[in-house]
Amino acid sequence: MLKVESIHQYYGGSHILRNVGFEARAGEVTVVLGRNGVGKTTLLKSLMGLVPVKSGSVVLDGHDVTRDSPYERVRKGMGYVPQGREIFGRLTVEENLRMGLASKPGRSGVPAELFELFPVLKQMLQRRGGDLSGGQQQQLAIARALAPGPKLLILDEPTEGIQPSIIKDIGRVIRQLAERGDMAIVLVEQYYDFAAELADRYLVMERGEVLRQGAGRDMAADGVRQLMSI
Repeated sequence: MLKVESIHQYYGGSHILRNVGFEARAGEVTVVLGRNGVGKTTLLKSLMGLVPVKSGSVVLDGHDVTRDSPYERVRKGMGYVPQGREIFGRLTVEENLRMGLASKPGRSGVPAELFELFPVLKQMLQRRGGDLSGGQQQQLAIARALAPGPKLLILDEPTEGIQPSIIKDIGRVIRQLAERGDMAIVLVEQYYDFAAELADRYLVMERGEVLRQGAGRDMAADGVRQLMSI
């Protein structure tokens, strides 16, 4: 579903991403791991077109989207949940979800599936996003990204600042979405246990490069926990 080849990214004179390449397949969760400051969030922003890549390519479902704008990528099937959630605090839950449908002008109504995945949102449709707890806001951010029916879902540290019970709910939803088989999921995560539980594939980044990648079932044998603490 997603093929990333030889991405290089700079901020000023700093070389942030160095020859990064990987694939994310439909029906699988690809986990990106690494310490703070190694380029994980920059990678996701590059995938979404929020920062332009200096060289390399991003291919979604066979289509080169490397030079597309973020909204064009959303229309072609990318969904993005940024670090910090970035919901609209003054809009209601329903209005936030409808914002997720902006790229699908002919679509009427919020998909019922979203409330099956996140039942709490149905109870809070008329509550303002800023009045929700951190965990509820995270669920809203994921539901907003899912509203238009993406082929690729990109999540940047969805467990950050979230209570354990909500983390379990989010993990359950991610696995459920992957098991449908029609969506690829790229998950940036620092919480090793959460990542190891979900990963079909993993890659570890260090200083803007992919240090190691492999099958999720091999993370323990490959010493991934130790690599994250180097």
